[in-house]
Amino acid sequence: MERPGFTASLVAGGVAGVAVDLILFPLDTIKTRLQSPQGFNKAGGFRGIYAGVPSAAIGSFPNAAAFFITYEYVKWFLHTDSSSYLMPVKHMLAASAGEVGIQGLYRGYKSTVLREIPFSLVQFPMWESLKALWSWRQDHVVDCWQSAVCGAFAGGFAAAVTTPLDVAKTRIMLAKAGSSTASGNVLSALHGVWRTQGLSGLFAGVFPRTAAISLGGFIFLGAYEQTRSLLLELGRASP
Repeated sequence: MERPGFTASLVAGGVAGVAVDLILFPLDTIKTRLQSPQGFNKAGGFRGIYAGVPSAAIGSFPNAAAFFITYEYVKWFLHTDSSSYLMPVKHMLAASAGEVGIQGLYRGYKSTVLREIPFSLVQFPMWESLKALWSWRQDHVVDCWQSAVCGAFAGGFAAAVTTPLDVAKTRIMLAKAGSSTASGNVLSALHGVWRTQGLSGLFAGVFPRTAAISLGGFIFLGAYEQTRSLLLELGRASP
């Protein structure tokens, strides 16, 4: 990858990460409280839903920047013809590599990776495929707002189908130290939710999660494309 493209992906990813966290952090807090074994009200309800926004935004810049550098580099490294049936596989591998590279070392690390990789395996190939389809239909490359719309659809669908993994991650993160759930076993956490709450428990918070991530996909991927496009244009214009 050329240096301008590398730098643009770095900065654009960071900007996109900050933008989406500033806007959607409160919705994610509500979703987490809905999934809490204590119940929504006991977990805090609507109190303090903006607490932690600044620190989350600061932390999201390097995470998102690292993700997109990895994602774009792996896409470049695994370059295939745009008509190849291997394109979705390339995007899956690139997204998975990005997710594994950015996670922090904390309780729930394994469950977070197991949640985020399936999410990205769905979201990014769908995003790229929707962009390619839209570009083909209109006979030119999609605009940034169109990429954002594709991101919203891809993110919402991925969010809905991976909700059980998100519930498991939440239960592991909120579990008391020393409990079987706190050990980080995703299957055990899923089984516990299924046994006590059934299907509704596995999909707790699915509607706010889907709504938040649809909006997040629009902001995150739209901001990334817009910022990267602007930076590349500035790079071409400068001597």
